[in-house]
Amino acid sequence: MADFEDQKNQSLGKGENEEEDEIVTEGASFVHGELPTQDASGSGNGPPKVDSEVDILQEKVTKQIIVEGHGSTPTKYSTCFLHYRAWTEGTQHKFEDTWLEQQPVEMILGKEKKEMTGLAIGVSTMKSGERALLHVGWELGYGKEGNFSFPNVPPMADIIYEVELVGFDEAKDGKPRSDMTVEERIGTADRRKMDGNALFKEGKLEEAMQQYAMAITYMGDDFMFQLFGKYRDMALSVKNPCHLNMSACLIKLQRFEEAIGQCSIVLSEDENNVKALFRRGKARAELGQIDAAREDFLKARKYAPEDKAITRELRLLAEHDKAVYQKQKEIYKGLFGPPPQPKPKPTNWLILFWQWLLSLFHGLFRHQRQKSD
Repeated sequence: MADFEDQKNQSLGKGENEEEDEIVTEGASFVHGELPTQDASGSGNGPPKVDSEVDILQEKVTKQIIVEGHGSTPTKYSTCFLHYRAWTEGTQHKFEDTWLEQQPVEMILGKEKKEMTGLAIGVSTMKSGERALLHVGWELGYGKEGNFSFPNVPPMADIIYEVELVGFDEAKDGKPRSDMTVEERIGTADRRKMDGNALFKEGKLEEAMQQYAMAITYMGDDFMFQLFGKYRDMALSVKNPCHLNMSACLIKLQRFEEAIGQCSIVLSEDENNVKALFRRGKARAELGQIDAAREDFLKARKYAPEDKAITRELRLLAEHDKAVYQKQKEIYKGLFGPPPQPKPKPTNWLILFWQWLLSLFHGLFRHQRQKSD
């Protein structure tokens, strides 16, 4: 499988511009387990308050866009990957939140469960990366009887969904991931990664991010746990570059905490990965975590001692330490002031005058005495 990471020179020390020219992309919330904020109004655990226009999709389904997406919308039998929160409209009780699971839900449009009919209608109108608020009537939800197992939904309960479409795969037969072979899943993920590379080269960072995020959905923890030997190596050769490319982009976007998270995922599989150590060190340095950054750079240099980029970052940290020391020195100097100097004694002109007179009379006396002799 072609790997963009391997197409670059293996050394990190080719210069800052070349390092940043690597395929990069923005992280998605499910990849590093971070839940999106509820809304700008701070509504807490209830549904977000949205002021956008209400779009009537069907008599029992309405939609309001929270975050715009990009690209096209999925068609029938597309395999969609989404996150959602769900509340009963009457009591505002939240009964489900897939973000807590850190893995997106898979839904094949046209083959969804009956209670997901209203949700599927909304998802079919969404673009990749879009987040929206859906109001679904009970007839297209859990129905007249409700659901008394998990999730617990009262009878005839209208539902509010906050849903994010991570992405989708067009598939005529609607083949879910669970029915794919290991080779098919890794191959699909690799194609997604390569599509992301191409989109990045066109400057379409948001679309490239979506492709990397989708690639990772095919290699979730449950899937990786089942792999051994060459299949695990094949999967990691696709998965890890996606995380590394995300970290590079996140550093460029100054989203340093998320970049650290992406690098840490790679390091959990390969603790000596030089690129992950290097980028995590850069992100930590930007956050002022100097000691932790130095630790990452020193470990990276252990495995790449000739790398100029690592040497440069360590030199920058040393210069930073020196600058901080000088600044502290100036601050302390200003606080305590210069050392006290001895004060000069005031001149007593009267004493000086009498000393002059005495020296004058003494000189005259000596002169007269010598003359007498």
